Amino acid sequence: MELKMQNELDLKEVCTTLNEIMEYELAGVVRYTHSALMVVGPHRIPIVSFLQEQANESLQHAQQAGELLTGLDGHPSQKIAKIVETNNHSIKDILEESLEHELHALSLYKKLLTMVEGASIYLEEYTRDLIGQEEQHQLELRKMLKDFS
Repeated sequence: MELKMQNELDLKEVCTTLNEIMEYELAGVVRYTHSALMVVGPHRIPIVSFLQEQANESLQHAQQAGELLTGLDGHPSQKIAKIVETNNHSIKDILEESLEHELHALSLYKKLLTMVEGASIYLEEYTRDLIGQEEQHQLELRKMLKDFS
């Protein structure tokens, strides 16, 4: 008697979403680097440090997605997601845009979770870990924005 997996992975769909994640995380590297350069004022140093950490983490997330993608015989994109330049560079604006970025990243990982849940323990755990990280980032940003409300 052959056991069938509860869900079968749609590798094409998973690879497409991993590419989308990779492109978005690479855009995050650029976004956070740019934002860090634009911060001025008395709170500059801790906020610049935070944004630089986010840029580095976005690069790690892009690399992780790319490694999974190639492991699944996919081909990593050389594009980055579109970055909107608002030219609003107050600390509040930068943090609000960062929060929006994190929430979209969270939605991409949740999209991936629906594809891999029940079909691959490894991909499911990877995705849940990244969802946890993105949720933590948006909570931090919400706390940072409380001074501005």
